[in-house]
Amino acid sequence: MRHRRYERVITKYNNTMKKVNTLIIGSGAAGLAAAVRLHAHGVTDIAIYTEGLHLGTSINTGSDKQTYYKLGMYGSEADSPAAMAQDLAAGGSVHGDIALVEAALSPLAFHHLAALGVPFPHDGFGQHIGYKTDHDPKRRATSCGPYTSRDMCLALIGEVKRRDIAVTEKRVAVQLLTDKAHTQVTGAVFINSDSGEFEVVQAENTVFATGGPGGLYASSVYPEVHTGAIGLALQAGAKAYNLAESQFGLASIKFRWNVSGSFMQVLPRFVSTDADGGDEKEFLREYFDSAAVMYDAIFLKGYQWPFAAGHVPGSSLIDIFTYIETVEKKRRVFLDYRSDPADWDLASFNCETREYLTRSGATGGTPLARLQQLNAPAVELYRTHGIDLSCEMLEISVCAQHNNGGLAGNIWYESVNLRHLFPIGEVNGSHGVTRPGGSALNAGQVGAFRAAEYIAAKYQRSTVDEAEFARTAAETVAVFEALKKLPCTLDWRKERQEFQQRMSAYGAFIRSTAGLTAALDGAYPQLNRLAADGLGGLSPQDLTETLRNRQLCMAHIFYLEAALMQVDYHGSRGGSLVLSADGKEISPKLPEKWRIKPENPAYRNFIMVCATGASGYPELSWEKCRPIPETDGWFENIWKQHREGKIYE
Repeated sequence: MRHRRYERVITKYNNTMKKVNTLIIGSGAAGLAAAVRLHAHGVTDIAIYTEGLHLGTSINTGSDKQTYYKLGMYGSEADSPAAMAQDLAAGGSVHGDIALVEAALSPLAFHHLAALGVPFPHDGFGQHIGYKTDHDPKRRATSCGPYTSRDMCLALIGEVKRRDIAVTEKRVAVQLLTDKAHTQVTGAVFINSDSGEFEVVQAENTVFATGGPGGLYASSVYPEVHTGAIGLALQAGAKAYNLAESQFGLASIKFRWNVSGSFMQVLPRFVSTDADGGDEKEFLREYFDSAAVMYDAIFLKGYQWPFAAGHVPGSSLIDIFTYIETVEKKRRVFLDYRSDPADWDLASFNCETREYLTRSGATGGTPLARLQQLNAPAVELYRTHGIDLSCEMLEISVCAQHNNGGLAGNIWYESVNLRHLFPIGEVNGSHGVTRPGGSALNAGQVGAFRAAEYIAAKYQRSTVDEAEFARTAAETVAVFEALKKLPCTLDWRKERQEFQQRMSAYGAFIRSTAGLTAALDGAYPQLNRLAADGLGGLSPQDLTETLRNRQLCMAHIFYLEAALMQVDYHGSRGGSLVLSADGKEISPKLPEKWRIKPENPAYRNFIMVCATGASGYPELSWEKCRPIPETDGWFENIWKQHREGKIYE
């Protein structure tokens, strides 16, 4: 009976099943670039499957001056791939060969975008100007304004359309399919979010460009339309690197946006209120000895926007003070750009603050006037989203912003243990503990270039056993169809809220052994509850979100397990602070509980690896960082290796 049932499903899906050489899941800047580069290499049997070309993080996010990090290209300042690789790897827990790849290909990827029309600024001689960003010793950063990644997406979408690359929208991946040995990804099952029907795509290669884990946190600056899908790859058995390493920072919450850079450098007032908006107070004042010291710290927060354990004590204390106000005291925190307090005095600030504002011509009489002088598009940004900074305060919180970890890839961005799966963009865990600001945009483009080149050189021939794939696909779809006959008893909105609140409470930038243990005690029962529930009686949209919850809940368990390992072994580092009763004091103005476990720096030489074990639960291990390669540099040797295709071995 089982065989006949599957044969009927196979027949049904053989009639509608699609088959391509390369399937691209996701349409952010990385996925779009992969499609364009594949097509340029002559791999035209490709298809993009996406929830929507205008959904996702890349096209819906930015910052005050969203940065793209690349090799230095201006004036006489010396730079090289090896030097940039050193800086990409300097934060620790980074493979040196991958850092070298991201440095070496940064000019090519950058100029590809510029050639497609992304308006990166250059001078009259054609030199692309740069500036220093966080963790950057040189002027490698560039920007075309608050919407750099959106400009990238729009340019790439235009090229996708010019090349007539197939795009299927309103499709959400619900399972990756693998071969019998679980060593190769062979395609995916999708749900049509309009009809609720399942669709199957067989693919020799799958470019997995689904972005970061935006759906895991309650306090998040990821666009609400973006949730991420790393859980699908984890369910399929893909290894992951450094899942515990994430970035968190101050962001507005009415409209989700990072309040980095100039939003801080113009020195707004930090105001808290009770839940109803009353009882206003400038709460930062209780933590600083003078207004001048407080404003110097706020200014520095612009440069050092992401929370960093290395900036505690330092500018990241502001994140902690905001956390205490919002999470522990249950108050609301706002930035007020409308006026300066009576004791605001530019002459009393330190040299760096004074010089920056003076040289930038940003010395107006209010924070808003200074923001208008320094970065007028930032003011307009909020106005276009219904927030007028001249007459209302901007509500903020400490929010999840970026995952430095993700799926484990090699130097060609192929999964280290699932062949023919290419995780690129934020879902690829190449960054380590810290990274220069804007390096993520570069990494996504480099990943697209590398995956496309490798697929074109090595993976154009079909190796998928079609009969085996059809059986696997049919069995998978049959399970989903059977669940649609059982009643759904859980509300996906409440279930999502539960794990999002769990992650923000215990898996964000403030961590402890007790908190993470308690979180996992709640996470596993929730996953079991979701897996046991039916899918019947749901609208197509509710069915889609209910299925999405399963992979998100699985993912949040992996992240919590990784964070617990980090607490025990790493201590406070990168974007997280570990509280410990026997730790060191960070500020005399904070209660006794605010003592932190110092970092164990030895673990910067290792990468944390996480994968599904034989038990079905996450298993964690360590992998020693590979050094930055010392390359030969002899032209004839490299030319020969390139001609003979040995560079792909």
